[in-house]
Amino acid sequence: MLFGLFLTLGVAVLSVALRSFQTSFSQKLGALGILIATFLAVYFITGSVGWGIAVGAAWLFLPWLEILTRIRTLRLPKEKRLRPKTPPSASLFPALDEISREIENEGFAHINDAGWDWEDYRQFFRLFYKTDDRAQATICLNEQYDLSFYYLRISSRAKDGLIWTTWNYPLSYGLKLTPQFRINRQRPDQSFWQLYQSHREFLKRHSVETAALDSLDDERIQIDIENDLRDQIAHNVRAGVLKLAANDEVKYSWRGMIYLWCQFLLDLVRL
Repeated sequence: MLFGLFLTLGVAVLSVALRSFQTSFSQKLGALGILIATFLAVYFITGSVGWGIAVGAAWLFLPWLEILTRIRTLRLPKEKRLRPKTPPSASLFPALDEISREIENEGFAHINDAGWDWEDYRQFFRLFYKTDDRAQATICLNEQYDLSFYYLRISSRAKDGLIWTTWNYPLSYGLKLTPQFRINRQRPDQSFWQLYQSHREFLKRHSVETAALDSLDDERIQIDIENDLRDQIAHNVRAGVLKLAANDEVKYSWRGMIYLWCQFLLDLVRL
């Protein structure tokens, strides 16, 4: 009995420690450890492997609590129009200025700050552009109820319509991307310099030359983002992830809620 107790505690403590690291691998390995610790705890208490597996697997269905309570009632506008937006306070986003300096040190020019608000959801974008590489960089801050997170995105728009994008989005993405996006996903803990080098390698690996990229101006950058958001909503409606609601709004369908859960499972096992 003591062996089981110490083994379970050891696995649990190790899992929590792994989750405290900022690397994607350690956090997901920690999540797997929590499943194992739950199985061990139930197994040593009941002596049943079946109960241990059942209770451990219950963690995989935990996202359905949020899906059935918050996501099911969520409404989004069919069109997201960006507006000039004041930067968030230092208490909400203390790293904003530091990240902005890192981006500018790589030769990007700050274009403007924009965003959109919808009920309890808010998005803030700080937009940058590097003329020599025809590359757009964005600092994105998402606020949802009491949760807020940011990610960095670098995009190069090709003249053939493809959008080559490198980002470090930290969560499972809740909507399907339109077919013209080509995504190079990196770890959330990477610096902008690392993302930028990865993006350049991404383009090189696919033989995308600078001459094949569109040259953008300040106005078009914001217009393109609005078009991307509108096209994404329309694409997910066609795919059945979203469905139309009243007042020019959309909401998740049952297929969309299952898609969200599957995204969570994929993100959990993608080590």
